[in-house]
Amino acid sequence: MTPTSSRRGNPVPGDRVTAMFDRIAPVYDRLNTTMTLGADGRWRQAAVAAAGLRPGDSAIDVACGTGKLTLALAGRTGPFGRVVGVDRSLGMLELARAAAIDVVGVEYVEGDALALPVPDATFDAATIAFGLRNLADFEAGFRELARVVRPAGRVICLELTAVRPRAWGAIFRTGFGLVAPLLGRIAGSGDAYRYLPASLDGFPDADTMAATMRAAGLTGIRYRRLGLGTVALHVGAVPG
Repeated sequence: MTPTSSRRGNPVPGDRVTAMFDRIAPVYDRLNTTMTLGADGRWRQAAVAAAGLRPGDSAIDVACGTGKLTLALAGRTGPFGRVVGVDRSLGMLELARAAAIDVVGVEYVEGDALALPVPDATFDAATIAFGLRNLADFEAGFRELARVVRPAGRVICLELTAVRPRAWGAIFRTGFGLVAPLLGRIAGSGDAYRYLPASLDGFPDADTMAATMRAAGLTGIRYRRLGLGTVALHVGAVPG
């Protein structure tokens, strides 16, 4: 199967997406936890487990936002490991740095997910959580994640996905399309939270995402669904 049936990237310009995340940074974590009924924390822990990190290892968390997954990865790598969070949004990075001020082995860097400011084969694992759908080119995003991971290291993608069966998917899309903007308006960020449901339009389903990862050169692709099938956790390996 080749990734031809869905759009290949986010059509919204990257600068516009970055500006939006700068605006919603102060309410982002709170609204995410509200919309997922607290399940977002469990999903992050599943991503950490899938990365297979050990104490002293290194990881990069791309599109890290406020750094919650970054810190969860650091909890696995420990004080002798290294975890780097990368994001284009300075508003998100400001909050991430404040939360990690006393955490050893964590650093945050402003950078583009499609041109990461790190050398090849630097990390034992790379993660991206709820950020892939914001990229202009999904396959290029996976290629860049693979580039910075050492041979036999893992690339992890945690992302919303098309829901099956179709009837349940329609219910979810309708509910998400209503609830997210409503909560956004309450928090003063209605425009941004209309974008988030819209970003799923034409987004690859879980099987197509796996095919996209293979096309990017990753191997051993596997995935599982979380959140009643609304979220997919994909894992791939860098050949080595």
